[in-house]
Amino acid sequence: MKKNITINLCGRLFQIDEDAYEMLQHYTESLRSSFGKQEGGDEIVDDIEARIAELFDELKTRGTEAITIDHVKDIITRIGRPEELTGEEEEKSSTNNEDNDQEHSARSAAQNIYNNIRERTAGKKLFRNPKDKMLAGVLSGFAAYTSTSPMVWRLLAILLFFAHGFGLLAYIILAIVMPEAKTPDQLLQMEGKDVTPQNLADAVIDKNEPTGQQSLLRNFFTLILKIAFGFFIAIAVLVGIACGISLLSGIVVLISALLFPSLSLAPLGLLGLSGIYNSSPIVVITLICSVFILLLIPVYATIHMILSLTNKVQPMSIAQRIVWIVIWIAALCCIIICSIFIVNYKEKYDNQNDFETYSTTYQGVEMSEDDANYLAKGGWNLLTAVNCEHYTSAGEYLDGNHNIRYLDAYNPACEEIVQIERKEKVEPGIYTLNCDVRAEGPGTFIYAIGNQTQLKEIPAYGNHGGELWESITIAKSQIKDTDDLRKEPKWKQEFWQKIAEANGEEGYGWSDLQIDSIMVTGDSIAYGVSTDKSFTGQPCHSQWFSATDFKLTRIGELPNKGK
Repeated sequence: MKKNITINLCGRLFQIDEDAYEMLQHYTESLRSSFGKQEGGDEIVDDIEARIAELFDELKTRGTEAITIDHVKDIITRIGRPEELTGEEEEKSSTNNEDNDQEHSARSAAQNIYNNIRERTAGKKLFRNPKDKMLAGVLSGFAAYTSTSPMVWRLLAILLFFAHGFGLLAYIILAIVMPEAKTPDQLLQMEGKDVTPQNLADAVIDKNEPTGQQSLLRNFFTLILKIAFGFFIAIAVLVGIACGISLLSGIVVLISALLFPSLSLAPLGLLGLSGIYNSSPIVVITLICSVFILLLIPVYATIHMILSLTNKVQPMSIAQRIVWIVIWIAALCCIIICSIFIVNYKEKYDNQNDFETYSTTYQGVEMSEDDANYLAKGGWNLLTAVNCEHYTSAGEYLDGNHNIRYLDAYNPACEEIVQIERKEKVEPGIYTLNCDVRAEGPGTFIYAIGNQTQLKEIPAYGNHGGELWESITIAKSQIKDTDDLRKEPKWKQEFWQKIAEANGEEGYGWSDLQIDSIMVTGDSIAYGVSTDKSFTGQPCHSQWFSATDFKLTRIGELPNKGK
């Protein structure tokens, strides 16, 4: 129902609806702007307004109770537009040069297009058209709104359907966002007609009348669209069922990860996400939350639609629909980004860490051939080896070199009990032991056994940062772009650069660990790494550790030598 306004025009009162008043006001303002430059322009505009008042009087005498936008359009056509009355177009064409003529023509064309669109859509509202629909009535709704043929929009939609599915996606979004013209007054608003008792009665009759025999081409076109739409719905249902199962698993994993971090890796392991959760838990949590939102919004929208059809709740407004669609698309984008990260991680980490079936044994322990070859070549002895999925790894060496293998033990529940040791022949004296190490959590130790056992706990930086990465990054930044950097050997500059850039300039968690003052009166030193509580005295709470580049250095003689 439109709102009518009472106006005073030349001392006479007229009833006029809002759209018609807006157009009339714009017209009179344009007249005053155009004639204001001429002498006696105000009198001319007053005469035109008087003429408009006379035409309004004629409409009243014919029984018109309120002036509509169609009446105003007809009067403007009869009187003429401001540029036609003032002769500005002819004056400009005679005084401007060729470039100005082209510019004026372009502006006139744009103004004509704008006026044409304004006239076609004036007084109308955009609805899905239920009277001439093939699927949801979106395209016929645009046709009614723009006073064009529905076939034009349908042909355009077919072209967009082949543009990587953009047309289908746009159609589904518009079908959700655009309301359907269900009531007679909405049908009249869609067509730009006045909401009068007579028009309402005609709309009710027209809505209830059968549409008549449809053409063969239209029936064929409708069938093709329905098949395509039905196929899309079937795929969406299958995907929704699969996502629903994943959602239930994801909720269990998410709750357990937040409440019981030490137990959360069991369900994650079943989903193949335990490795990613270890290094980047935010990715897994974001993925699970996004899947939850992706499924929750359609379920909520479906329930809300059913309740609105039963008049339990009010239908969603267009603004609400747009907000939910934006949130749903954002969740979909997060899932895509997290999935890409997980795929890259799998290719980079899982394959390089050789999670393979056991194919050989080393010192009575089953392991992969790569693990056995590395341990045998390095002279490492397995003193204890329980609950370990592997004993060496590659792919996250401290400078990012994926081809360098190192000691590495892993158990998702922090239950590995491992002690790997190597013995070197040495002369009596005082030694230091250096190595590069990292760990996911506390409880892993490097040790050296000379005259006595000395232990040092591995700093738990996880898979990011680390003391080695931080120290080299700071040192490199302090001498950057100075002669000091150029004085360093080229190999050292390149080594620093690789460590600083490792893991996307975040580091792999490595630290340089040193055990000092190892006194040896015998002929050998034993050293290695251990998570065995019976040896270290502390329980292990680390899911994995890595160790490499062990180096013994003799730094002095024994204090009592020569006595």
